[in-house]
Amino acid sequence: MGDEKGRVLARWVCFSLLLCWAAVAAPCPGGAGGAGPGGHLTGQLLVATPEMTDPRFVETVIYLVRHDAGGAFGLIINRPLTRGPIKDLLKGFGIESKEAAGEIVLHYGGPVSPSGGFVLHTDDYLLDTSAKIDDGIAMTSDPKMIEAIAAGKGPRRYLLMLGYAGWAPGQLESEIRGQSWFTIPADQSLIFDADAEKKWRKANDRRQFRL
Repeated sequence: MGDEKGRVLARWVCFSLLLCWAAVAAPCPGGAGGAGPGGHLTGQLLVATPEMTDPRFVETVIYLVRHDAGGAFGLIINRPLTRGPIKDLLKGFGIESKEAAGEIVLHYGGPVSPSGGFVLHTDDYLLDTSAKIDDGIAMTSDPKMIEAIAAGKGPRRYLLMLGYAGWAPGQLESEIRGQSWFTIPADQSLIFDADAEKKWRKANDRRQFRL
């Protein structure tokens, strides 16, 4: 990635993270406990079936950050967009860090609010603004998380994303009944697998068919 492209990407992500957290991610609850009361699926993986016809979601795997009577909010975990230097990303925040090293991958989180930035990560490192979800997974949209990652002090595993997938009340349930999706328990090894292309196949291998 050229320097100018990296700076443009950094500014875009910076703007997203600073402005979209309160509007999009703040309502997400923590500690939902798997399938939860009433069949709610917070903390589960939503997997597109081979019958999925929506081109935005073909062969996608989505981590459900929130699912309740108000609808659902999720992040696609198997659509990497591009890779760039972490130091360029930090410069977009106006942060100069001598400790910053390496590159970071930017992922497509979903078609809604494509400028909204999110970090899905393990909960071994949290900020005050982090939202714990379930089974060791959390989400943060504070630029300080990127700074911590760049310094090697952040969470052990993470995904940086733009955009999210959202459903109105009852919409996701209807799509599951229509066999566009199935769900499986979340697994950190699958969520943060470096080989994004294999995530959908691995998720399908774990599908349990009801007799």
